Formats: sequence, C-alpha cells, structure tokens
Amino acid sequence: MTTKPHLIAIDLDGTLLNDEKNISERTKSVILEAKRQGHHVAIATGRPYRASVRYYNELMLDSPIVNFNGAYVHHPLDHSFGTFHSPMELETAKSIIESCSEINVKNIMVEVLDDVYLHQHDELIMKNMIMDQSSIYTGEIHTNLKVDPTSLLIHPHEEQLANLRTMLKEHHAEMIEHRVWTAPLNVIEIVRAGLNKAVGLKRLANHFNVPQDRIIAFGDEDNDLEMIEYAGTGVAMGNAINQLKNIANEITLTNEQDGLAAFLEERLNIAIKDKRQLS
Repeated sequence: MTTKPHLIAIDLDGTLLNDEKNISERTKSVILEAKRQGHHVAIATGRPYRASVRYYNELMLDSPIVNFNGAYVHHPLDHSFGTFHSPMELETAKSIIESCSEINVKNIMVEVLDDVYLHQHDELIMKNMIMDQSSIYTGEIHTNLKVDPTSLLIHPHEEQLANLRTMLKEHHAEMIEHRVWTAPLNVIEIVRAGLNKAVGLKRLANHFNVPQDRIIAFGDEDNDLEMIEYAGTGVAMGNAINQLKNIANEITLTNEQDGLAAFLEERLNIAIKDKRQLS
C-alpha cells in the first residue's frame, strides 16, 4: 500500500448508516477496499453489541468493537484481546431510577450487556433499541436489577428533558456521563463517569500500534465529541450537530450523501472501479 495503515473509527447512526439504517453500496465498497489496502476499520457506537453485530458482519470486519460509548470493548473474533466492561455502580443507577420514577418519565431502560430491563412495554423502544436475542425483563426495575448496569436509558417527556439533565449534573456528575439522543427517541443515555468513545479508541490504537495522527474518526452526535477530538483527523458528517462541526478537523457530506465514503476516497486515494466486485 502507498500509505501507512490508518485506524478508521466509524460511528453507526447518522454516520455509517443512512436514514433507513442501512450501509450504502458505495460506502460498503470503499470500506472493503480500505481494508484490502491494509487499513484497520472499527465500529465505535453507543449501541450495544447485539444492535451493531449485523453491520460488523456485513462489513466483514476483523477488529475489536467499541459499544456503549466505551463502556464495553471486546474483539468478537479474538478472545485474546480481552473484554473491557466498565459498568456503573448499582447504587448510583438505582438512585437515578428512583428520581425518574418519582416524576413519571415515559420509560426507563437498563442494559447489562445484552440483558435488558424495561420499566414498561413500549413498541417504539422495542423497534428501535431491542433485538430479538436479548433477554428482556419488563416490570419494576428497581426490584429486578441486582447487578451493576452497563448503561441506563431514560425516555422523558419533552418538557422534562432540561430539568432531568440539570439534576444529573448537580447530583451525579462525579459518577456518570450522560448524553442525549435525537429523534425518533429523545433519550438520555447514562454510563459510568470517565467513559466515552475515545477511551475505547485508544485501546484499539494500542492494539493495532497505530499512532494518533493516523486515526481517522467519523461521527455526528455529542457522544462522538471526545473521539473526534482525540483522532488525528476528526471528521464531522454534514448532518452533524454544530458543536461537533466546531471541533472537527474536517467536515464531509451527510450520511445520506455517502459522506464517509467520499472522504475516504479522497483522503486515502481509494478508487472503486467495479463496485459489483467489492459489494
């Protein structure tokens, strides 16, 4: 290969995936060609593993994967890499759950890796966030949850969002990190303090022995901020939030315009002559 191997870290929703939650043929072809040329490609997502393995397999990846915004990092194909799971303390989670229950938020969901605890059945959450292979426990989470959770998801009423975020900052800032998802679910996602995608990305960079200046990271939301800042080349999608665009080194086209593929084609000099051979 003409260039030294890069580590390419890819967020899923709003970045790798189009609005239909699929990988376009152009993007898939460019990623497969980047891998063929010797570059390392890895997924870094807020999703659990069960909700990202489909794309891992579709891209035929052979790398570690960052899930839950850095709270879970493992290698699906190489157990010698190790498993790095950093859940939050059960006591902290239950305190937050109790506060949210008192104000009657729409719903609460807790994840312990691929086990799911759901306060009440919700078709929108089932469709967007829960996959068939997960174990689902529906009912009183405060009673059912008995181990340290990987992540906590709060689905508030719209008018509760600002006050909830303030409460989390004032009472739990030393114990947790929290982010807000955008539509279709305006969800507050909570993980243990000190965790973010950059933490996972550093593990991957060490594993592949790739220096920081040869890391290219793509993202679009506030859970990508640390990763975009850490990467030698942090790329914000055209559809990214302004806060991310402001700190990114580069801005590419939107996820609907194959922005990730367009950037890699130019930066790594990737030319796809016959997409049928690579898709």
